Amino acid sequence: MWNQELYDDAVTLLKGLISIPSLSREEQGTAQLIADFLKERNVPYQQHLNNIWAKNKHFDPAKPVIVFNSHHDTVKPNPQYTRDPFSPDVVDGKLYGLGSNDAGGCLVSLIATFLHFYERSDMAYNIVLTATAEEEISGVNGIESILSQLPAIEFAIVGEPTQTQLATAEKGLMVLDCTVTGKAGHAARDEGENAFYKALPDLEWFRTFRFPKVSDTLGPVKMSVTVINTSNKAHNVVPADCTFVVDVRVTEQYTLEEVLEIIRANVQCEVKPRSLRMRPSGIPSDHPFVQAGLRHGKTTYGSPTTSDQALIPGTSIKMGPGDSARSHTADEYIYLDEVRQGIDSYIKLLEEIL
Repeated sequence: MWNQELYDDAVTLLKGLISIPSLSREEQGTAQLIADFLKERNVPYQQHLNNIWAKNKHFDPAKPVIVFNSHHDTVKPNPQYTRDPFSPDVVDGKLYGLGSNDAGGCLVSLIATFLHFYERSDMAYNIVLTATAEEEISGVNGIESILSQLPAIEFAIVGEPTQTQLATAEKGLMVLDCTVTGKAGHAARDEGENAFYKALPDLEWFRTFRFPKVSDTLGPVKMSVTVINTSNKAHNVVPADCTFVVDVRVTEQYTLEEVLEIIRANVQCEVKPRSLRMRPSGIPSDHPFVQAGLRHGKTTYGSPTTSDQALIPGTSIKMGPGDSARSHTADEYIYLDEVRQGIDSYIKLLEEIL
């Protein structure tokens, strides 16, 4: 194939990334591997913490910038692994290993695509490659920590496993810590104010409330109570406190602040958001990259999961080889053919707009 060398190098790099543990906040080894990979190809790079980025050879400040972004950190291995999560084994066309699918295959495919265009001097855009850390924990020392050092971003391609289809919108995420205060008393007598019972109307509201505005691509805002706790550990004491966590997935129909205001107006508990950073994101359907994808038979959809896309300002799309259903699962893998298809898809679509 015309990009066989790019593919071979990408697979070799991916095997190397799998073999080096790179849990979030512990990505030093994979950062060094990516830096060495670029250095061996005479590509100047910059580094901040465990984030690596590079510009195309003929970078022109007068031109708009496309960012190729994906991450090299991973979650902890699923306890049900039957294989060594750090052994990049190929069996029946599948490359196994932690981070192979999420998001190593995407990252190496974007790096290959960056190298394909690196020497070009006739492009309408600049390209900036960012290989970032702490994506899996939405950490502040990932993509967010280098945005001020990057040129203004016109458009970003975020490499996540989408089967190379186009995730044209992504839900934002807001995690809420909610507190209900009652009064302790002896469970054997009619004493105190049970914080659990006091929390029930709020829990029911979170279960049943429907936000009126529904997104065409992402559907409704979704709220899920995921954790409930109390400081009380005695069976014979009425609990004086109840804390619970709500996972809120927000569409582009609302800002995080608007959703928070609606929630606070309808519940009695104290509501504190952990962050207002993970915002909904997306791209217009008439964007040239989307239109190029449609011409090549790609489909579009709205993604319910979050990524670094939420932290990148401006227009962005999520696209990459692999399948999101395999992410964070035991014996994670990616098909080698998917890596090949990822490189081909990125290059074909970008050729139409660069």
